[in-house]
Parts: sequence; C-alpha cells; structure tokens
Amino acid sequence: MQHLNIPENIINHTWFVTGTDTDAGKTIAVRALLQSFSARHYRVAGYKPVASGSQLTEDGLRNQDALILQQYSSEDLEYNQINPVTFLHPTSPHIASRLVSQPISLSLLSSGLASLQQKSDVVVVEGAGGWFTPVDEHYSLSDWVIAGQLPVVMVVGIKLGCINHALLTQQALITAGVNFSGWIANSVQPGYPHYDDYMSTLKRRITAPLLGEIPYLPYLSSLPSLAQYIDSSLLLPE
Repeated sequence: MQHLNIPENIINHTWFVTGTDTDAGKTIAVRALLQSFSARHYRVAGYKPVASGSQLTEDGLRNQDALILQQYSSEDLEYNQINPVTFLHPTSPHIASRLVSQPISLSLLSSGLASLQQKSDVVVVEGAGGWFTPVDEHYSLSDWVIAGQLPVVMVVGIKLGCINHALLTQQALITAGVNFSGWIANSVQPGYPHYDDYMSTLKRRITAPLLGEIPYLPYLSSLPSLAQYIDSSLLLPE
C-alpha cells in the first residue's frame, strides 16, 4: 500500500478538474480555463497526471487529451511533464496499470505537479474519469487531490442523467472537505431540448459558482480560443 506523503500545495493557483463522468468534457474545460488565464497574462500549464487510452507513436505513448494540454500551456514543456503516467488501454487507470504491471506512483504525480507549479503562475490539473476513479486497489485519484489540498472544479456534461451525477459529485466533494471552487457546464449534444431546464435546476442546486457554459462545438480543433466561455476571475480575481 502506498503512503500518501504528499506535500501541501505550494502555490495557491492550482485547480483540479473532475468530471461528473467520463466524456463530460474535462479536456475542453481545461483548455478553456488555460486560455482564459493566459488571456489575462498568466503563465499557465495543463497537467494530466494519469491518462489511459493512448496511441503508440515513434515518440512513445501519447494521449490526445494530454497533447491538447501541452499545446495550450504557456511554457515549452516536454510531454512527460504534462503526462507522467500514460497507458495504452482505454479503461480505468487501475486496470490499465495492472495490465502492464506498471503501478501508479502517487509521489511521481506529486513531484510532477510541484515541478509545473515552479514554472507557472497557474496549473490546471485534469483528472481521469470521475471523482472516485481508482489508481490502484487502495486509492483513488481523489485521495491524491484531498491529500494535496487541491481546490476542485467540476465539469458537468449536459445530458440525460447529468443532474443526478452532478449532485452526487458535489456531495462527494463536500464530504471530502475539499474547496469546491466552481463548475463548468459543457454542452455535449447539439440542440439538447431540455438544456435550459437542466441549467436552471443545476444553478439552483450546485453551491459553487458557475464559471461558464461551453456550447456544443463540433469543430473544436479549428477554434482559436475558448476563453470567452469562461470567467476565470471567479477563481483568481484581478
């Protein structure tokens, strides 16, 4: 069993982004946050400590979400600085880890984060899956977040079932005692007929501030910036 000897967050300007479930839109939200902070002249870095579901390239395993975070980081960072633990198989990290007999070292995740914090004003950390995604038989990635005292931003993919998922995740964050800093609504379906009703319900029931709404964006790679969809001043005031 690993020991959670994780140093306290040395720089306040770090947020962990969790999703209500897989494909809620964490990477889109992290990109939008990075671009919003960057537009305000902060040096930013995205961090994807654990990624599963990657492609084998001539440079090694590469995860598409981590590559996006690398692209929108201010500094010229090596891939392994953005994503220190990468797995080929698109499954839960604890399963992907077991398949290749590669344990996930929580101390490695922490040292990677500390390195980025030294190089950047703002670090946005993208989780894997939802809040309770396991990293081994004993710990979830959420345990690492709690031990590191990282504030959390929740991404809600607006679709059938998201209200329940969002409220369950909120309850888990409150129970864990983390700083629930805000949430982002991400439209994952074009023209969802009940979008306004869902948003009205979520706004009433989620206690943290709404940082922004990201519309359905089918041609995401061609868009120069998503900064306009996020109010990062709610996390870091002027």
